[in-house]
Amino acid sequence: MSSRIQYRVPYADTDQMGVVYYANYLVMFERVRNEILRDCGFSYDQIEKSGIGLPVIQAHVDYYKPSHYDDLLNITGWFEKVSGARAWVRCQVHRNQDLLAEGHTIHVFLDLNKKKPVKPDKTILNAIKIGGSED
Repeated sequence: MSSRIQYRVPYADTDQMGVVYYANYLVMFERVRNEILRDCGFSYDQIEKSGIGLPVIQAHVDYYKPSHYDDLLNITGWFEKVSGARAWVRCQVHRNQDLLAEGHTIHVFLDLNKKKPVKPDKTILNAIKIGGSED
């Protein structure tokens, strides 16, 4: 199951060359991760109140084409897999049919009290639908 959001690029997201600054794609990934969790029936706030954090431990982005001020972007993301205490989230950024960037983040389920990785409980695992579709 994948989640999708639209995002219109503000001027503040662009760099001196007039293209979206590369690090802002990771912010876009964060925006869609919020929606993925909501679509699974959770919010970051709910998960954290249950004592679990989901920090990013790795991020990767491949850039194919630039985006610019006022572009309307479609950002899609999905849980690709969960293994042990780690979760892989894939993301793609499109403008119309053009794939602009894609990548992933790896997260660890962290017991916030003990500050140690933990396997997610069955409630979370059952709610996370692994897989998505590439456009």
